[in-house]
Amino acid sequence: MNSMAAALVGVAYLLGSISFAVLIVKWRTGRDIRGEGSGNAGASNVLRSHGKALGILVAALDVAKGAAAVALVRTVTADPRYAAAAGLAAVVGHVFPLYYGFRGGKGVATAIGAFLMLEPLACLVCVAVFVVVVATTRYVSLGSVVAMVLLPPVSGVVFHAQQAVVVAAAAVAILIVLKHRTNLKRLAQGRERKLGSK
Repeated sequence: MNSMAAALVGVAYLLGSISFAVLIVKWRTGRDIRGEGSGNAGASNVLRSHGKALGILVAALDVAKGAAAVALVRTVTADPRYAAAAGLAAVVGHVFPLYYGFRGGKGVATAIGAFLMLEPLACLVCVAVFVVVVATTRYVSLGSVVAMVLLPPVSGVVFHAQQAVVVAAAAVAILIVLKHRTNLKRLAQGRERKLGSK
């Protein structure tokens, strides 16, 4: 066991726990994003509640922290198991942040950042699917779920990713689908908000 790499997986969780949605909205407006809109501490809710500029900034920082978590572990080991664990830990931190009462976002942007490092081609394919689904339906939640569900098979079957990466992708996909269960219920009922709606 690589004790330093294992410790950095823990650091990856702490890094993921930094909620840029909470911090940036608090800094700019003095309000808690978790009390606005959908109540989600993520880029989509920031975009709806505070506009494109803040929404894009939060999304970019969430992607960056996922990528940074993997890159950090790779400074001490080339073992893909630790890198995959770090990516998963960052997403778990975003969804269940230590600093904010374990009440965070849904993890999509952080997952994108992590898997851009772990399996970039597979991640880019899934991002493209996300863009197509959102462009055609205007449902961000649907695009997120479809893209994340595709990530494990695209990584493993199409790009032959290492087993640890595929397992981490599957765990992330399950977590993100569970976090979107209320969105999926609203989609089934025809009540889900579309991109651009308040």
